[in-house]
Formats: sequence, C-alpha cells, structure tokens
Amino acid sequence: MNRRQVGSVSQLFRYPVKSMLGENLQLLEIGEKGVIGDRAWALRELSGRIASAKKWANLFEFRAAYETPPTLEASGTVSITLPDGTTIDSRDPDASDALSACLGRSITLDHARDDERSRAEIDPRTIFGDVGVERIKPEFTAATLPDSFALHRRSFFDSAPIHLLATGSLTHLQSLIGDDAQLDPRRFRPNIVIDSGAATDHFIEDDWLDGELQIGAQVTIAAMRPALRCVMTTHRQTDLVRDPRILRAAAQHHQAHLGVFAMIGAPGTVRLGDPVWLTT
Repeated sequence: MNRRQVGSVSQLFRYPVKSMLGENLQLLEIGEKGVIGDRAWALRELSGRIASAKKWANLFEFRAAYETPPTLEASGTVSITLPDGTTIDSRDPDASDALSACLGRSITLDHARDDERSRAEIDPRTIFGDVGVERIKPEFTAATLPDSFALHRRSFFDSAPIHLLATGSLTHLQSLIGDDAQLDPRRFRPNIVIDSGAATDHFIEDDWLDGELQIGAQVTIAAMRPALRCVMTTHRQTDLVRDPRILRAAAQHHQAHLGVFAMIGAPGTVRLGDPVWLTT
C-alpha cells in the first residue's frame, strides 16, 4: 500500500437548490450520503421531473444559501436570491409562486424525500453544446437520447454524492484553450477543490482513480470515476462569460471528462487547508 499527499483543500462548495448557484464555505459536514444539505432542494416541474440547468441555463441567475444550517435530522431553511435581487424563503407558502412567476412556467420548490426517485430534464439537442451527442455518447443521436435521466434515489444528485476537482486539471485545460478562458471551479460545480500543486501537464484526477483519498482527519473518498461534463460548464455565471470552448476542449482532449464523481468512504468534517492524501 502506498500513501502520498496529493494536495490540500482550497475551496468548498454546497448547492442547496439543484442547478442554482450555491455557497462557498469554510467547512463542509459530510455524511454517509454526501455533503449535508447539498442539492437537498430542487424545482419540480408539473410533469414531476426536476428542472436542471442542463436544459434551463437561466437557473444560474438564481442563488441559494442556507439561513438555518441543515443537519442529518433537519432540512434547514433556504434563502433564494432572484435575478432582480429579491430574496424568498423556503418556508414562505408563496415561494413556489414567486419562482414560477420569475421563470415563466409553473414549478414547485421541493425537498428530497426518502422515497424520492426523480428524473431530471435535459434537451438532447443542446446537452453537449456544439460538440454533439454522437461525439460524447456514440450509442445515441440527438433523436434517440432520452430527454431525462434518473437521479440518485432519496436525493437530487446527478451521478454521485460528491464531486472533486483538482486545480492542476483546470490549469491544464486552460492551456489547451487559451489564456483568455475563464477556467474557474464554479463552472464545474464541485464540492471540494483540491490545490494539487505545480503539476499542470495532465488531468490530475486520472492519478487518483485506482485509490482512495483521505481529506483531513476524518473523511475518506472512495469509488472515484471520471466526471462527464455537459453544456452546463459553458453557461454564463455572474462574472463568468458563456464559453463553448470549454466543453469542446474537454471532449477533444479527455473524452469530455474533468474531475471525479465519488462515494463517501468515511464521513466527517472537511475544512479549508486540510491535507489530501492518496492511498493506492
């Protein structure tokens, strides 16, 4: 067994409402099923499907943050800032109406339940931007790709309970695009950003796939696999401009992967500056 330090925690994110902008935090409480409070809320369409920025890019004009912290026993209270700066509270009985009016269609602000087995919306024509479905999912075309995908049971997670990203990979991808590319971690919506040091000549997370990460004194990250990217990485977010080159470059140079999706090996608290160790 080999153990070596591969970096330290440089940023921590939690997203109270699926596909809205979230919180940049000093610490994360991680349970057996992921970051506590992460993607715990979502916007449910009349069809029952969950709204996603994979289809509705304007969801990035909304920001969600916890007013009352979530715990394993309580869902907490979420404040949502609308595009015009107005804020609404998840406890407000008119919250869904206000969001519906802002989005121009009927939705319900909903919390994940123990029996939750939802599907999230996509548009097969745009899910992979101008790269196209066939380039990334050759078994499909835009005509045959389903227009929704299954979320994790009992949650609104897409692919895994937690997502990690190395700074060296961002720098490497930027070198493949150009100095003007804004390769900010926010584009990729990770939970944990790891400062991976000076190495920027490859996609750093590839080195982690056969091992486990220990973060700080408690948390272990297991079952890592490459994170498939989509059009969300190209959307405008506050000061980040729309940039289709990001997905094009990821597709050309790394099968449209960046970062890792993973499972929780051991829960606990992660803090900024915590060392990150890889065991293989």
